[in-house]
Amino acid sequence: MSMRGVCSAAVLLMIGPAVFPHMLSAGDWPQFRGPRGQGVAESTQPPLSWSETRNVAWKKELSGLGWSSPVIGEGKLWLTVAAGEGRSLRAVALDPESGETLHDVELFHFDDPPKINKKNSYATPTPWIEDGRVYVHFGTQGTAALTTGGEVLWKTQELRYYHRHGSSGSPVLSGDSLLINCDGYDVQYVVALHKDTGEIRWKSYRGDYEHSYATSLVISTEQGKQLVSPGAGRTVAYDIDTGEELWWIKYKGFSNVPKPVMAHGLVYVTSGFLKPSLFAIRPDGRGDVTKTHVEWEYKKGVSLTPSPIVVGNEIYMVSDNGILTCLDALTGEEVWRQRLESGYSASPVLADGRIYFMNEEGLTTVIQPGREYEKLAESKVDGRTLASIAVVDDVVFLRTDSHLYRIEE
Repeated sequence: MSMRGVCSAAVLLMIGPAVFPHMLSAGDWPQFRGPRGQGVAESTQPPLSWSETRNVAWKKELSGLGWSSPVIGEGKLWLTVAAGEGRSLRAVALDPESGETLHDVELFHFDDPPKINKKNSYATPTPWIEDGRVYVHFGTQGTAALTTGGEVLWKTQELRYYHRHGSSGSPVLSGDSLLINCDGYDVQYVVALHKDTGEIRWKSYRGDYEHSYATSLVISTEQGKQLVSPGAGRTVAYDIDTGEELWWIKYKGFSNVPKPVMAHGLVYVTSGFLKPSLFAIRPDGRGDVTKTHVEWEYKKGVSLTPSPIVVGNEIYMVSDNGILTCLDALTGEEVWRQRLESGYSASPVLADGRIYFMNEEGLTTVIQPGREYEKLAESKVDGRTLASIAVVDDVVFLRTDSHLYRIEE
């Protein structure tokens, strides 16, 4: 593990770039991983624990399978589902107070949907809500925009590539652009669609690499906004307006899933299969910065699917097989490790000063962040749980393979 010192990172903490802010209303969870896209629920006090018979306000059966996370904005909760074993791809809106279905819109229909990995779904990317619109993505099977009243504004199926295992990465909105990673077995590129029309604004090809499934992160730097996009073989930062490659690091890895996070002037990304590393990168370089801007690298028990989360001076990640690791976010030094139960796909959430980790079997473990491992609670619901939770005000919205829960005290 290489380091360039705590001092430079500490300076970056004060003067470095930050995640680009969005105009938000109280009670919003508008995108994958929440208001800032990093798994932090702001000004919330959700329950510490729950069960099938405790702290469940309602439990709503869903009309199809999907691993997209719930998004909440403008008084409605949206998610995507795939009904009829993937034949009908739909956007569904619920009343978050009652669970009543408000809209159920079929966007794409397939008589013979493509094969995907049995762990995935046909509705895995998470929607994005902004200014009276909902943007949904189903990988190469289609992308669409709706009004929050359920009216379809546009649809497109121009993003062609062979994803084999199904789609996963969620769309990212910045300015007038809907930004999407399209990393297939046959071709890999990042594309910007005009959010008003769905027309392609720019397309940047990554080169001859392998497939990937990650969600990008928009950051703001002194040089302007950047789209930090993990992919096979490289993580690249793009100019959002033009698609120009600004900087990149190289590694051996593919099939990337975790979304980057940013804190202390550093961007944290993982390298994917087969032996993943976690990198801390200073995003102020140009060109290949593998040897010049990687502050540190950590290789032990790195996640392949769940995204990491930064709380204070520590970064936390849970591996797919349940190894929870706490590192010093400035130096990459290991603070502690702890084995949790079963496998993990969902990304963690920080709420009310506590971190919620949900495994694939309905079990949520809540810990107190800090330099020592401290478990606060465990909670269990029925069903499989691969979608990340959403937290709004004092409520947890939790999705299983068959139901959506509103959890509150």
